[in-house]
Amino acid sequence: MQAEERQKTIMELLHARQQVMISDLSARFGVSEMTVRRDLMQLEKEGLIRRTHGGAVPTDSSSFEPPFALRARTHADAKRAIAAEVARELRDGQTLVLDGGSTGTAIAEALVGRNLTVCALSMRVAEILASSAATRVMIPGGQIRHGELSIIGPAAARTLADHRFDTYVMTVSGVDTAAGLTEWNVDDAAVKRAALDASASCVLACDSSKFGKIAFARVAALSAVDTVITDAGLTPDQRQAVESDSTTLRIA
Repeated sequence: MQAEERQKTIMELLHARQQVMISDLSARFGVSEMTVRRDLMQLEKEGLIRRTHGGAVPTDSSSFEPPFALRARTHADAKRAIAAEVARELRDGQTLVLDGGSTGTAIAEALVGRNLTVCALSMRVAEILASSAATRVMIPGGQIRHGELSIIGPAAARTLADHRFDTYVMTVSGVDTAAGLTEWNVDDAAVKRAALDASASCVLACDSSKFGKIAFARVAALSAVDTVITDAGLTPDQRQAVESDSTTLRIA
């Protein structure tokens, strides 16, 4: 298990238990206690935990949703490959909505300089795309969600409802055959539903670790997506579930 995966698991355990011990983590991961201490030092440096004698506790800002700083370092290679495949999927001149999150920012980086009109649902995505005059960047009204920098609220949903886009490039926290597409934050989920309603087609971009996961707020059924772009980590059953919904599956 790579350091990023261990650190993500540590954050999930902290949410569930409110405390973890170095000795327990060492046994769980099959690594030395020094390796665990390095993981905790990194998480503390990012402000995600507070180390204690023999373990760690979450900071006040921690939540069950893995923080952006940690997600950005997890499955980074897969996200870049997915982003490149999304870029190939889109045609110049299109209008689209682009989600935020770590995968959304990777996609924005792959689209810099493209002749596109993009409604960015994240300040991070907007800043990346605005670096090139070739791309027209829209920002909906609403509130900026602290930490995540996504744009949320009724004003964001109204902006989306007032337009019609060719494609919505959606990212999510969980993909499950029964539960569908889910997000940790209910405000983010509401804006995603509005973006889906405002778009002629939807491309779901997420790495394979999201499959089989269920987050708190439902966005839509898997069948609402036209194309799924992910990495080669899907199980045969997961591939079959995606394709059985008449959804096009592309492996980056």
